[in-house]
Amino acid sequence: MTLANFTDIETTRDELLRACKQAADLIRTRVDYKYILILLFLKKLSDEWKKEYNDAVTKLVGEGIVRDKAEAYAKDNSFHYFTYPEKYTWENLRKNVSELPVRLSEALKLLAENNPELQGVVDRLDFLEFTRHRDNFEILRQLFELFSGLNLGRASDNILGDAYEWIIGYFAPQKAKEGEVFTPSEVVNLIVKITDPKPMDSVYDPAAGYARMLIRAYDHVKKLYGEEVKKLFLYGQEVNPTTYAIAKMNAIVHGIKDIKLVVGDTLTNPRFKEGESLRKFDIVIANPPWNQDGYGEDVLKKAEFYEERFKYGYTTKQSADWAWIQHMLYSARKKVGVVIDNGCLFRGGKEKLIRERIVKRDLLDCVILLPEKLFYNTGAPGAILIFNKQKDERRKGKVLFINASQEFEKHPEVRKLNILADKNIEKIVDAYRRFEDGDGFCRVVSLDEIKENDYNLNVTLYVFPQEEVEEIDVAKEWEEFELVENELMEVKGKIKGYLEELEYREL
Repeated sequence: MTLANFTDIETTRDELLRACKQAADLIRTRVDYKYILILLFLKKLSDEWKKEYNDAVTKLVGEGIVRDKAEAYAKDNSFHYFTYPEKYTWENLRKNVSELPVRLSEALKLLAENNPELQGVVDRLDFLEFTRHRDNFEILRQLFELFSGLNLGRASDNILGDAYEWIIGYFAPQKAKEGEVFTPSEVVNLIVKITDPKPMDSVYDPAAGYARMLIRAYDHVKKLYGEEVKKLFLYGQEVNPTTYAIAKMNAIVHGIKDIKLVVGDTLTNPRFKEGESLRKFDIVIANPPWNQDGYGEDVLKKAEFYEERFKYGYTTKQSADWAWIQHMLYSARKKVGVVIDNGCLFRGGKEKLIRERIVKRDLLDCVILLPEKLFYNTGAPGAILIFNKQKDERRKGKVLFINASQEFEKHPEVRKLNILADKNIEKIVDAYRRFEDGDGFCRVVSLDEIKENDYNLNVTLYVFPQEEVEEIDVAKEWEEFELVENELMEVKGKIKGYLEELEYREL
């Protein structure tokens, strides 16, 4: 097949998800699922380059340039978003399967060399190392053939993005056992809807993971404001280089090619700077590692900008929860939304002192207790804290507590898990926006009352779900009791008669 007659028939959502499910079944737990993601990404870039090539040829021929010259011109980088080596298009790679690991490695290396934004992204995984085990070579061959039937050049960003999300979510339970943090999609949706980013806002995730919060912020703005989403600015930092690579690819397949992602330890080495200080962002959202150890006072005092970032106090070596929160507060102009361990709401010692100082500054806006069993790596309920540096008058001096512990449905696929359904999310978001009391679900609490509770933010201290009291019809219940009693007397009479008859026969 030549470049010029490459098919324009695009792959549908169902076709792509079916291929992803087959790929997941193929590798099971034998190899890392990240190899599926990199192959899918390479297929996307290859097919997109060919689409751009064909579109350029059509345009140039239409302008009167002869086809031979048009085909030569259409390979120029000016017609393509990414510089892709023609020698390693998917069809060319497919011609010699026996050399697939070598040629894949060469293709990814060239992509990284020719595209600075893909350095440290496509060259993170080594197919030569992967296929040293003979069984893995056969897995690679089958994966490659499976994706060969897809045309991703014209597939919408939503379709390909959904495929990436499905793969990441499918393997989340397995990866949670290995220590990876996965925020359920509905929790991401909830925190984005509450913080409500808008065009011209900058959004920052200091614990970016696979960039899913930033991607969902983009989707939120695109849904509400359309093309104005181009005026949204996304930033993220991730400590794990491989996770960073997946995050970058995840953003690109979602159609977000100008996201700013960096690698590094946020608590000790924050990377986004502006002059001699740290950069500020309108909205900061994250699900940082809960109870992360190793960030006591001695470590944090060696970190960059530690005096400004940790001015409310230093955390213990056992839990960096309030170190993360302080970094996020320092980095934000408007709002902060953080998914965090429920224990940080009420633990004492150094954490209590930090919590008290922040509450006194009237920065805390809302505390949400989530249902239990939402997360793959813990059955603990977790909480969402919303901080607001621009409170309006009705919110000043107050904090909204939402007890959403009963707002869940059973997970449709994972037996031991729960999920937040759309109706649960909307109920929580509506309560946040209304900022008023709601029986057994939410309550507006003054800072004075929080002080009386010694700055304990445990949601159940302030609002607890009310149990439904069943109305009892006493007369009806008594009538039914008498009927049962009469039936019981009849049975007793019959049994007594049977016993008397048996005694008579024995005589």
